[in-house]
Formats: sequence, structure tokens, C-alpha cells
Amino acid sequence: MVKCKMSNVKCKGFTLIEILLVVAIIAILASIVIIAINPARQLSESRNTKRKADILVILNAVYQYDIDNAELPATIGTGGTEICATGAVSCSGLVNLSVLTNSERYVVSIPADPLGSTVTGGTGYNISKSSYNRVTVTAPRAENGASITISR
Repeated sequence: MVKCKMSNVKCKGFTLIEILLVVAIIAILASIVIIAINPARQLSESRNTKRKADILVILNAVYQYDIDNAELPATIGTGGTEICATGAVSCSGLVNLSVLTNSERYVVSIPADPLGSTVTGGTGYNISKSSYNRVTVTAPRAENGASITISR
């Protein structure tokens, strides 16, 4: 801080160097905080959390259907095929689970991956069943190297 005294005039203030030093310190601290928070990673983690919730909703709806009808939806195959979105124009090559959304009895609509699907009319989630009727729902577009799969 500069203090000057010239013929009865007092002047006080900060030098340019002092101001630049404070600004530099604030910039360094801000960059450290941003790196620690890592917003891109936080967003991808939140999308992964949504994926986990979505595939659990799908799996629960499938098993509620199974309880009511004593069989799994007939369209579920063993190949791990992508699920058709609710209201899609065409479900060609996709697993059509419209029996779950009819009358909104099991689920209002089939959830879709937060980043969308690479297939037209798809949800971004895959479903398959084993020879013992064990159903597996996966989210193949999971981020940060995560593997999101639920079987029941």
C-alpha cells in the first residue's frame, strides 16, 4: 500500500503490483476449486445414476407383468436387443415392451437413456433373458467406464 504526503495532500491506495498479485491468487484458487469439483464428471455421474434408476424401473415393470400374467413379455429374447421407445413409429429390430405401457398399468412410458439412443426409435437400454427366464437390463452407454447392469 502506498502512502504519500505531498504538501498537505495525503494519498492512499494500492499499487498495480499488489492488485495484480491479489487477482492472480484469486484466479489460482478458483481454478483449483473448479478442478476439484470437475463439473463434467459430476454431470456424467448424475446421468449414470439416472440410468440405474431407469433400468430398475424397466426390470420392475417386467416382473410385475410376469406376476400378473405368469409369463414374461413374449418379445424379450436372448440376444440383448435394445428396447423400443414408447410411441416409436417402428420397433423393427427392437424389443417392443408396449404390453407394459398399455393402460399405463405397469409403467407410463419406457424410460430412455439421458444421451438418447443410437438407433431410431430406441431407448438406449438393452434387455435379454436367459434360458431360465432370468431377465437382464443393461445401459450400454454408461459413462466414466461404468458398467450398469441389473439382473433378476
